[in-house]
Amino acid sequence: NFQCSVQKWTKQRISLQSHDFFVLERIKMTDIYSIIEKARKTGKVEKGTNEVTKSIERGTGKLVVYAADVEPKEIVKHLPLLCKEKNVLCREVDSKQKLGIAVGIHVSASSVAIIEAGDAEKDIAALKK
Repeated sequence: NFQCSVQKWTKQRISLQSHDFFVLERIKMTDIYSIIEKARKTGKVEKGTNEVTKSIERGTGKLVVYAADVEPKEIVKHLPLLCKEKNVLCREVDSKQKLGIAVGIHVSASSVAIIEAGDAEKDIAALKK
C-alpha cells in the first residue's frame, strides 16, 4: 500500500512539473510577443524571413523570433543555426498569426528580427539570462 501511494504521488508530481513547465513556456511566449510589440512601437523591427536573414548576416539583429507552425519548416529552419553562428539571440514562438499581430501587420509573419530595441532593451537582456 505504501509503494502504491508513492507511485501515485510520483505520477502526480511529474504531471505537475510538466504542467508547470508548460505554463512557464506560455508565459515566456507571451513575454516575447510583448517584447516585439514594445520594440515595434519604440524601436525598429524587420518582418519576414528574407529581411530577418539579411539582418542576421549584417549583424544588426538583436533578437530573432520565428514561428513553430510555419509550413514547410525549411522556410525558417536555417534561422537558429545562422543566429548561433552570428551570436544573435533567437527564440521560437507557437504561432505565426500571433507573431504577425505582435509586429503590427494584418497577416501572419514567419519570422521577425528586432533591429533597434527601443524600450525593450532591458527585456531582451533579461531573455539572455
